[in-house]
Amino acid sequence: MIGANSLYPEDWKEKARKDWRRITVLLKDGDAEGGAFFLQQTLEKYLKGFLLERGWKLRKIHELNTLLDYAVEFDAGLEEFRDLCEEVKGYYLAGRYPFNMSPEPTIKDIEINQADAEKMIKALFDEET
Repeated sequence: MIGANSLYPEDWKEKARKDWRRITVLLKDGDAEGGAFFLQQTLEKYLKGFLLERGWKLRKIHELNTLLDYAVEFDAGLEEFRDLCEEVKGYYLAGRYPFNMSPEPTIKDIEINQADAEKMIKALFDEET
């Protein structure tokens, strides 16, 4: 169906990998806001891929905490990433619209989040590098 999102987990993982690479490029360019946005996008797509692999019905959700709630039903150990999802969830809107975010994330903030996100991605998909 044209315009419909893929229901194939591998498609979501491939998009997540592209977003992950974008984070590195943006951070090297000094764009913390762009890196933050793509970090949120990466985690959202990996979570959706994880859920789709387990038979979850795809929903139009961008909230990382809600997606993590669903994921924890399949793997309770993912709960350890609650704080990360809480912090990164705000990056979705902050990168898209002109809000006054106080304080805006720094390059260092995103690098710390990215290191934690790497652990989360490995917990979702052991084969991801």
